[in-house]
Amino acid sequence: MRRVRYRSTGGPLFLEEVPVPEPGPGELLVRCEAIGVTLPVVRKVTEAAQPVPLGGELAGEVVSAGAGVTRFRSGDRVTGLCFGHGYADFALLHESMASPVPDGASAVDAVALVRSGLVALGALAAARPEPGETALVTAAASGVGHLAVQLARIRGASRVVGAVSGPAKAEFVRSLGADATVLYQNGSWGEPVDYVLDAVGGELLGPALAAVAPGGRLVAYSSGGGTIQAYDLLVGAKSVTGFQMARIARERPQLYERWRRELWEMFLDGTLRPVVHGQFPLADAAKAHGVIEARRNLGKVVLHP
Repeated sequence: MRRVRYRSTGGPLFLEEVPVPEPGPGELLVRCEAIGVTLPVVRKVTEAAQPVPLGGELAGEVVSAGAGVTRFRSGDRVTGLCFGHGYADFALLHESMASPVPDGASAVDAVALVRSGLVALGALAAARPEPGETALVTAAASGVGHLAVQLARIRGASRVVGAVSGPAKAEFVRSLGADATVLYQNGSWGEPVDYVLDAVGGELLGPALAAVAPGGRLVAYSSGGGTIQAYDLLVGAKSVTGFQMARIARERPQLYERWRRELWEMFLDGTLRPVVHGQFPLADAAKAHGVIEARRNLGKVVLHP
C-alpha cells in the first residue's frame, strides 16, 4: 500500500510503498476513502522536531478487525480519528475512536463533519451559550469554524459574527448564515459579544478577548498559543476556558458519542451543512497542505487515496 511520509521538519512529503498493517487487539483495519487535512497535522510537518506519523480523521470501509472488537465487522462504513499513519490507502483505527457512517452520507461527508463538528460543538458547549446571546467565531471559514458559525445559530445565538482574513472568506461565512463578518486587520471587531470561540490564538488572542463583552466568555481551542494579561480579565469580569477534544474522548466517552449522534442528526435533516473546499489525490498531499498553510480554504480540505 501507499502512505505519505516526510523525513525532516518542513518536509517534503513523499509517497512510499509499505505492507498493509495488521490490526491489533481492539483495532480496525480500514480501507481509506477520504482523509481530512487539518492545521494541527500540517503543523506537525512544519514544527515537530522529529518526523511523526501523519494521522487524523479518516473514513472508509472496515477490512478486518483485531481481537476483542465487538462493535464493527468487515464491510462496515466507519469514520474516526487515527493516531498512527492515516495518510494511507489503509489505516488502523481503534474501535473506541470509530463511529458508523449512516446511509445517505459519503466518506467525504464523514471527514468534513465528524471530527471538525465535534471540536466545534465541544468548544460551543464550553462557552455555555444561552439563547439570545451573541457570538463571534475566529477562523470562521475553516473546517471547524464554518461549522461553529452554523452551530452557534442552531444553539440559539441571536447574532453570529465571523472573524476572517479576507473578503472572499467573509462572503463565504455570510453565505452560511453569519449576520456579520470582521477582518482580523480591522482596528475594531464591532460591538462586543457574549462569547468568542477562538481557533487562532497567538497575536489574535488579544483582539479576540477585547471583542468579549463585560461578563462574557472566550473559549480557546487553538494550538497557536498566546498570552492574556490577568488585568484584562479582571477589569471586564471576563473568563477564558481552554477546550481540548481529546480529553472529552478519553474521559467522557458517553458525551463524545452523544455529540457524534447529534451531528449526524443535524446533517441528515439538513440543519448543518459541512462544506468541502477541495479534494486532492493522496499523491498531492503537499498541495493540500499548501492550501491549509496559506489559509486559503473555505471549509474542509480532503485527501483521496
